[in-house]
Amino acid sequence: MEEHFILRVPQSVADRLDKILNEDPASASDDFLDLAFQDARTGKFTIGDDQFPASLHDLPCVLESYKTYDDNVLIKTADIGQIIMVRERGDTAPDGPEYKHGLTPAMRDARRRRFRREPDINPDLIQQVENDLQSIMAGGTARDVDILLRCC
Repeated sequence: MEEHFILRVPQSVADRLDKILNEDPASASDDFLDLAFQDARTGKFTIGDDQFPASLHDLPCVLESYKTYDDNVLIKTADIGQIIMVRERGDTAPDGPEYKHGLTPAMRDARRRRFRREPDINPDLIQQVENDLQSIMAGGTARDVDILLRCC
């Protein structure tokens, strides 16, 4: 398995990046690429003399990437769970560590629209049930439980 991530850049950066990646290595220009993080989630993307703010976000679901050698058989190469977003100077970063929109328009606000919500459960109730289960497994009974015996 390889390690992959999605790099999303503005159109102006994409044009320059495409030019750098497609040029002949023998006639390489002075433009260079660099991605450096200041902390776990924020950093700078450098292309030539220009720097752009970048941020690392988790995707709402895991994507799979594949490659092929013969255009017939696909081989899974990685699970992709993060996106590095490069922004123009002055643009704001998405809120939180998770990018809530995914990669395609169909995944817009995917966490809220497509995935099951976490149930609202009282933590005290969970602790009480856990204690009752441990008591039952030890040979005792649960607290605050009435036992009714019925005869046919």
